[in-house]
Order: sequence, then structure tokens, then C-alpha cells
Amino acid sequence: MKLGQHFLVNEAIALRIAEYVDLGPDDWVLEIGPGEGSLTAALAARADQVYAVEIDPELAAQLTGRFSNVQVVTGDALKVELPECNKIVSNLPYQISSSLTYRLLSRPFDMAVLMYQWEFARRLKATPGSDEYGRLAMTAGFFCRIEVLEKVSKMAFRPVPQVDSAIVRLLPRPDRPPGEAADLIRLAEGLFNNRRKKVKKGLASLGAGPRDLAELDPELLEKRPEQLSSDEAASLVGAISRKRHSLK
Repeated sequence: MKLGQHFLVNEAIALRIAEYVDLGPDDWVLEIGPGEGSLTAALAARADQVYAVEIDPELAAQLTGRFSNVQVVTGDALKVELPECNKIVSNLPYQISSSLTYRLLSRPFDMAVLMYQWEFARRLKATPGSDEYGRLAMTAGFFCRIEVLEKVSKMAFRPVPQVDSAIVRLLPRPDRPPGEAADLIRLAEGLFNNRRKKVKKGLASLGAGPRDLAELDPELLEKRPEQLSSDEAASLVGAISRKRHSLK
């Protein structure tokens, strides 16, 4: 096994993923980590165009030319320029699930259907106040509605991983509060780096001064980070974004 890859070999699951993302002839799909192409085939049969980003040069070469409407991009999905698309599908490499999710959330899309480790999916959908709630759920909940569609046995992959997986659908929120993606991501990271402290302490560590804090809901400032919903966190972004913009 190279690069931590676990290839999806269950054709029925690949077909269900393609159905979940509701592809049509006008869809341009970004697939990250196509591997041996089992999911790519299902996507290519339904979409207008598929962009497959594969870090392994040998796998990318094997996939190139197999489908007339699949363009293979060889490179690291965390670093390469990602093609424009309206839908995203991926059996995400486990070791980059968090970093890649943040990158995808920061770009526009209509729908994403992603395969995660089961425990990661639980953390992604965790609710405020729960043991699993953290900056991942706070950030993702700000951007998207999150649906865990099904649990997938580890036996659907080769080599067999140690844990089961989950298919998750992300739908951008039309009612998302205003604010820049980078500010919300920075806020969530800063708050949970100080998760044992009250929110006002976390904001201060991010550069918010007394005047910034005075403009915020005092009840929220007395909470701890894990008690804040995504929208409550978004209401605090101004305290740090003003500081950042004033430095430009």
C-alpha cells in the first residue's frame, strides 16, 4: 500500500455514491484520489466532465485515456490548483481528511459526497456540547448541511483498513450567516486551541481587544468553545476580522 491508500473495490457502493451525488449531463465533477478508477467509471457514465486528481503518478498514468470525459490531474490535492466544478466526490485518503475538507469547504460547489472514516464522520456531524464536537464540526456546520448517508464496512476496501467508513453528503447552506471563510476557520481553530477557557479568552488570544469584545453578546463570551453553535461562532467573527483587515 502506497501513500495510505485504501481502494474501494465494492462496485455496488461505487454506484450508490454516484447516485447520491445526483449526476446529470450538465455536471462537472471533481474526484479526489480516484485510485484504480472504480468510482471514476461510475461518475464518467453519468456526468459531462470528471476531473480526477491523483497523487500517485503510476495510478494517474493507468487512468489517463480510459474515459473520454475524464481529465486526470497528477498531483497533491492539498497543493495543486483544483479545477472548477459544481460537484465533488471522493474516497478521501484518511491522513488528509481534515486538511482537505477545510480546503473544499472554502470553495463553491453545489454538492459533495465524500467517504470518511466512521469516527471522522461522527466528529464532522457532532452537535454543540457533545464530546465529539470541535473545530471541525463548528466549521463544517457553518458552511453546509451534513448528512451521514450510510456506514460502509471496511471489507469494501483493499487493503482492508482497520476501521469502517461512512458516506457523507455536504450541501451548502443557503441561510449561511455572512462572513469570510478564512475568518471563520481561523476563529474556530483559535477557540479550540483554548477550549478549556471561556470564549472571551480565546478571542483575546486571536487579537480581539476590549472594544471588540464590548460589541459582542456577553452571554456568548462566557461560554466555552464546545458550547457554541456554528452560527453563534459566526456572530463573533467581526471581533477578529476587523483586526485582520486593519493590518492590510
